[in-house]
Amino acid sequence: MSIFDAGKVCTFSPISGVVLYEGKPVAGARIVRTTDYQKKSQDEAVTDGNGYFEMPGIYERHIVNFLPQEFVVGQLINVSFNDKEYKIWSGVKRKWEENAESRGKPLVVTCELTQEDEVINVDRQPFIAKCKWDVDPNIKADIF
Repeated sequence: MSIFDAGKVCTFSPISGVVLYEGKPVAGARIVRTTDYQKKSQDEAVTDGNGYFEMPGIYERHIVNFLPQEFVVGQLINVSFNDKEYKIWSGVKRKWEENAESRGKPLVVTCELTQEDEVINVDRQPFIAKCKWDVDPNIKADIF
């Protein structure tokens, strides 16, 4: 970390993956990612012919306070496909490190638009998703 990175926090880790509909890749789907930390931030991507997308990490400067402060970031990803919007990722990131959503591993997802939402808890960070990624979630008794 350089001196220029002092105070930077990761509000959404770099993410890549594939979007599927009934098991088939979704080409040309619009992906909108939103974070809500000190202000709302939004970016977009479009899936390629294989349903693949890639988005860089989002980083913000952390305003240092003299009082202790909990790190809490709202995360949301919506996919627009065939004139319908699907919420594929909704969660709360509570750790400032990159890839905290996947316990340090790269965040590579496979998202099935027709799948029921699933609650996945990673180190007490709850995510409601239509996506699977390489992470061992907390056991249900250790959710909160």
